Amino acid sequence: MSKRDYYEILGVPRSASQSDLKQAFRNLARKYHPDVSQDPDAEEKFKEINEAYAVLSDEQKRAAYDRFGHAGLNGMGGAPDFSDIDLSDILEEIFGGFGFGGFRRASQRTRNIPRRGEDLQLTLNLTFEEAVFGVEKEVTFSRDEICSRCRGTRAEPGTSPVRCATCRGTGEIRQARQSIFGSMVQVTTCPACRGSGETIATPCRACNGRGLERKRVRKVVAIPAGVDSGNQIRLAGEGQPGINGGPKGNLYLLLRVKPHKYFRRRGNDILLDLNINIAQAALGAEVEVPTVDGPEKLVIPAGTQPGKVLTMRGKGVPYLRGNGRGDQLVLVNVEIPKRLTHEQKKLFEQLAASLGTEVKPQERGFFDKMKDFLGME
Repeated sequence: MSKRDYYEILGVPRSASQSDLKQAFRNLARKYHPDVSQDPDAEEKFKEINEAYAVLSDEQKRAAYDRFGHAGLNGMGGAPDFSDIDLSDILEEIFGGFGFGGFRRASQRTRNIPRRGEDLQLTLNLTFEEAVFGVEKEVTFSRDEICSRCRGTRAEPGTSPVRCATCRGTGEIRQARQSIFGSMVQVTTCPACRGSGETIATPCRACNGRGLERKRVRKVVAIPAGVDSGNQIRLAGEGQPGINGGPKGNLYLLLRVKPHKYFRRRGNDILLDLNINIAQAALGAEVEVPTVDGPEKLVIPAGTQPGKVLTMRGKGVPYLRGNGRGDQLVLVNVEIPKRLTHEQKKLFEQLAASLGTEVKPQERGFFDKMKDFLGME
């Protein structure tokens, strides 16, 4: 019975790179490994996949196979010899706890490697003004710290951890298993010492043998001017403690700015809606408007139309990176009175008579201008 094409087995074109071959092998090995697959033919398929990868991952064997097919391998010792092929790194990536002796060596090398502590995140609420001008805020949060009683040993002072009798200090339990490739080893974390290699006869009373104690921490944080919702501030080294002497994690503050009664924000500009009456719009006026710096005078030009945008330079939000500030943009709305006194009605009648009754169509109205102003489509 003729053998299947190796490229067909791996599902790759003949032009496949070594990276493509390795990725294809990973995917198929994960699917057909006899220890995890429910396929009744998994063992044969896995053997076939390994044979194909063993040949195609070897440049010399691949060249012979590409030129002469399976016959080209006969002069190279027939079927591939797995004894000189090291697939343990790939299998370790896929299955973690199953493998050859190389797995065990890697596990021993990495067990006590220092690891960075986990990061923490808090949400910090700011008022509109605090975000504009910056502020110092006190934040309170909980994190683990090295136990002050046992100094991280986990044992009651005066006693010491002892080597785990179950795993003999390795932190791992290994069980040999037979497979088509010979003896394989399943490596699991020791349940007695939880991978530390040590057991505690007399746990520390303060931390109950954790080596860490939970503490409430207070920090004063400087919030820079110009921040906005969604910005993050990183406090380096204020997160969880590292493992095996590794560095601490970081604390991230996620900022949320509360809505303001009058102001809205668009980038570094502040938006304000302002209602004026008909007389102020027609004749012009000087009015007092709120800004984040306090009340300021604003000149309303005579003949101001609804939807007119007036700019107050430098009254916006400071640039977070750089100098200067944005502007305050005042969107003018002309209020039409719903009720008039007898005297006001007479005055409007006189004004109406003087203006005439002609009406003029307008191409773009007030709401179109508002959409332009707000950047809406």
